[in-house]
Amino acid sequence: MLNALRRQCWTQFRTRIFQQSYFIARGLGGSPSVCVKKAHRTDEFTHLEAVHSPDQFGTLSPQVDEPEIADEGDLREEDFLQNIPSQGQKLSVRQYADTIKEHLKNNRIREALDVVEVRMKQDRVKPVNYHFNLLIGGCARVGYSKKAFQLYNKMKQHGLKVTGGTYTSLFNACATSPFLADGLKRANHLREIMIEKGYEPNETNYNAMIKAYGRCGDLKTAFQLVDEMVERRLNVGTDTFNFLLQACITDREYGFRHALLVWHRMYHMNVSPDRYSFNLLLRCVRDCQLGELETMEQVIEQILSQSIVRPQHQLATVEAKPATDNALVANEQSDGQSIPSLEIINVYSELTERLNHEGVPDLLSPKPHLGSLIKLGEVRKAEDRLLLLGGSSNVLAEMKRCSVEPDIRTMTELLDVIPPTYAAEKQLLTSIKQLKLGCDIDFFNILIKKRSMRFDYEGAKDVLYMIEAANLEPDIVTYGVLALGCQTQEEARSLLKMMNQVDVRINIQILGAMLRQGCARHNFRYVTEVLNIVKRERLKPNESFLRHLEEFGKVCEKRDRDYDAKPRQKGRDEFKMEYNRYRMHLDAWREHMGLQGLALDQALGIVREHPWEQFKQPQPDGFEAVKNPKLRHKRKKHHSIRKVDVDAIGDDDDRDVRDEVHKKVSDQTAEVRLVH
Repeated sequence: MLNALRRQCWTQFRTRIFQQSYFIARGLGGSPSVCVKKAHRTDEFTHLEAVHSPDQFGTLSPQVDEPEIADEGDLREEDFLQNIPSQGQKLSVRQYADTIKEHLKNNRIREALDVVEVRMKQDRVKPVNYHFNLLIGGCARVGYSKKAFQLYNKMKQHGLKVTGGTYTSLFNACATSPFLADGLKRANHLREIMIEKGYEPNETNYNAMIKAYGRCGDLKTAFQLVDEMVERRLNVGTDTFNFLLQACITDREYGFRHALLVWHRMYHMNVSPDRYSFNLLLRCVRDCQLGELETMEQVIEQILSQSIVRPQHQLATVEAKPATDNALVANEQSDGQSIPSLEIINVYSELTERLNHEGVPDLLSPKPHLGSLIKLGEVRKAEDRLLLLGGSSNVLAEMKRCSVEPDIRTMTELLDVIPPTYAAEKQLLTSIKQLKLGCDIDFFNILIKKRSMRFDYEGAKDVLYMIEAANLEPDIVTYGVLALGCQTQEEARSLLKMMNQVDVRINIQILGAMLRQGCARHNFRYVTEVLNIVKRERLKPNESFLRHLEEFGKVCEKRDRDYDAKPRQKGRDEFKMEYNRYRMHLDAWREHMGLQGLALDQALGIVREHPWEQFKQPQPDGFEAVKNPKLRHKRKKHHSIRKVDVDAIGDDDDRDVRDEVHKKVSDQTAEVRLVH
């Protein structure tokens, strides 16, 4: 019985062991993924519990998939390798150059630069030196000297050949730079590079160098470059002398004296002046002074002496001897050569004839003379310097002798320097009619300005009838010069109404001219109205506008202190009331403009615009004619003035005008006195 029970228990034990082994084997072989997944879940929960458990320290954090941040360089490399431009997308070298030319023609500097810096880079086309020369030349024409030299450096980095045209464009960039000191520094550095490389400049390079140094104010180097051209036997032509005349214009104190020497040096070298030469000389007459009187007298003597057709060494001998020794001089030897007494007599007779020549002086022609002697100390204004050249009629006669036809620019330059009288203006308009020249609106704008500057405001308004008779239309500059004559608020409102009728938007320059009149007359209400217009039209004040306000404020403060020192002075209460009201409006205006509490220098720094900022942004369409001076001048209308009634300009009004000028500005009535 006991044995039977033992066998039954053993059988059941073996059966259970067998079943357990069978199920375990089946579970591992049949569905292993279930087991693995279950173990993974258990492990994951274990880790999460360990992380959040306060009793655990130093356990590993769970694995979290972080987003991959792509490297910018890798993206560019991948884009470069995958986005390969097709051959049809690429342009030829000529097509890229034509695209650059088209942008430069319309004064789109930023777009022209993007052709090389963006498009050709995307198209994987290497630019050639022709592309860089185009861009450097375009930047040079607009004065973007910094970018021009950056392109020059890139050109060298690409291993491209630097040609003579490249140097010419770079010197032009220095000449047109708005920063003269920076332009001169770059010109000196570029000239040193040319010397280090052993590059010999050609005629065009020298002209560009003279232009750069002259416009930057280094006249000494400009004249030295001309001497180098003579030493190297290069052609010194009309263009070279024109650039020297440009250099003379930059010297406001001695420029007229230099211009006379350059002019007669041109005649001495048998170089004929052209239209630009006369225009530049007239600009020197307008802008430049004589300098030291003693030196100017020596220059005039030198010009008169060199004009006599004689060898230089013989002329020096003649000048060194007094007239009483002529008989002895005839028998003396000078450097192995005898000087015939007959030639000496002819020299002195010609010189005496010129000194005794009746009429105005003439220092312009190849045979100059003084005519009636002039007190050089009284030559202060442009019309006085024009008188030294013989007046406007002599300038036109000299142009005719040189076979040079004047244009309307020449007449405009003459208008700037003729005497401020109706008679002189009438004579000039008559000459324009006789020459059958077409006038543009710029000529009449200068005429309006000239009359306004001599306080002939009614005569300035009469020019509008001339503009209408010439079939021309006023432009924004016309309204700007008319604003110079707006003495009262009513006149200013009338001008603004006229502009509104022809859909011409007012600008800060016109308002600045009105502000100038209001400040000159101490009209607080006029000045306040101008400030309100600036605020209403959302205009940005410029430097001259802020300077007028600053000067007006100083005058008012001084007047206020004077009234405080004399409390019983007449008009004190009225001034105090108007002045306090004006200061309240001015403070509110400054706060609106963001200028409150700023000194003048700080305010100027805010309103001042950098001249190169316009080239860093693409240009909006439709502004090509506005920003391109050549295109604007090409489209300017020119019409005959045959319908303008020149005879209606009365000579009798000159006396009234001069009397009015004498009352307002006493120093403007001084005239050149001739000593007969």
